[in-house]
Amino acid sequence: MSIEIKMPALSPTMEEGTLAKWLVEPGQKVEPGDIIAEIETDKATMEFECIDEGTIAAIAVEAGTENVKVGTIIAMLAEEGEDADAISAPSAPASDAGTDATKVETQDRQEKVEGEKTRTSAAPAPAPAPAPTPAPTAQNDGDRIVASPLAKRIAAEKGIDLSAISGSGPNGRIVKADVENAKPGQHKAAAETAAPTPTPAPKTDAPDIPHDAEKLSGMRKTIARRLTESKQQVPHIYLTVDIRLDALLKLRGELNATLAARDVKLSVNDLMIKALARALEMVPKCNVQFAGDELYTFKRSDISVAVSVPAGLITPIVTDAGGKSVSKISTEMKDLATRARDGKLQPHEFQGGTASLSNMGMYGIKQFEAVINPPQGMIMAIGAGEKRAHVIDDALQIATVMSATGSFDHRAIDGADGAQLMAAFKDLIENPLDLLA
Repeated sequence: MSIEIKMPALSPTMEEGTLAKWLVEPGQKVEPGDIIAEIETDKATMEFECIDEGTIAAIAVEAGTENVKVGTIIAMLAEEGEDADAISAPSAPASDAGTDATKVETQDRQEKVEGEKTRTSAAPAPAPAPAPTPAPTAQNDGDRIVASPLAKRIAAEKGIDLSAISGSGPNGRIVKADVENAKPGQHKAAAETAAPTPTPAPKTDAPDIPHDAEKLSGMRKTIARRLTESKQQVPHIYLTVDIRLDALLKLRGELNATLAARDVKLSVNDLMIKALARALEMVPKCNVQFAGDELYTFKRSDISVAVSVPAGLITPIVTDAGGKSVSKISTEMKDLATRARDGKLQPHEFQGGTASLSNMGMYGIKQFEAVINPPQGMIMAIGAGEKRAHVIDDALQIATVMSATGSFDHRAIDGADGAQLMAAFKDLIENPLDLLA
């Protein structure tokens, strides 16, 4: 009996995905554990293993198909002794069929098409057949003009006075044909207008400007949605401190000289990850998550680290960063970043985390305010270290200084608690031997 291969749920929250690539073709034999396809979720491209043995009989969902629902039949597998040529794949359902979002988009497309037809029509629609009695005027409902939305839009575009038009629709309703067949005398004269019509804001017509149009990836759509929700729903509070880096840079150089034999090279970011994790352990009121009528306080620090990838941004997680050595953090972070850029992270490696760190110092950014990564309660934004005039021991000296800004969810974290975390983070960076204790 033939076996149905269905769209897998590659993470607990996955509802749909893109069938990015088939690695097999009809007629090819497969065994359990063989990689047969690549599935793109909203955060990564993951390999899909076959769990049965047989011959690929038919492909139901073509490569590149987006929004394939979990559980949709994507291929058929013929068992041993079964005629693969006699097996056909069921028709794949249209993606997102029946969802509210699709309905809205469909309506928008229909309205856009209708509007374009109206603007580009070469000839006016035929006039309605003359009625035996005069049609009621548009103002038969008191002073309110009864007209269809499309008729109103066309009238506005052409500058036609709806009050001077007789509607041919039910109860004198003005319809599209009435507006298109309006006589020149029915156009509004600016001097006769009771009040000047506000000039609409200029509209940029993108197609008239040379440009490239690129379809948004699932990751970019998710980034847009989640960050919009974060700024709309999470009350952000921002706290900034200036931190001297000289001691940290000196320690890093000494550690790298020692770790060279193990082929480990610490980055400043590795030490920042450790410092944030330790600071969260020192100020547990900031290692929290707002959950409606509950507040979760975490017992370890899992740090999500922002990594730029071709499709956008992903935040692989260094679990229990406070309990790991900086060399272990460095090794893990290099592996996570490499697989993140290749789209090979597993869901548990980028979903979760108790707080985030975003470092833009390598781009020369002095200071910035990062958007909280929901449902986390805070994110630390790291700026570039630079030589600045700095007061040290009541004397003005030159030091390497960076600005760090914490963004806190004010529903869960009070300003005073956030300030304690920033102070703890600063102290750990300026006295970095504590990171090795």
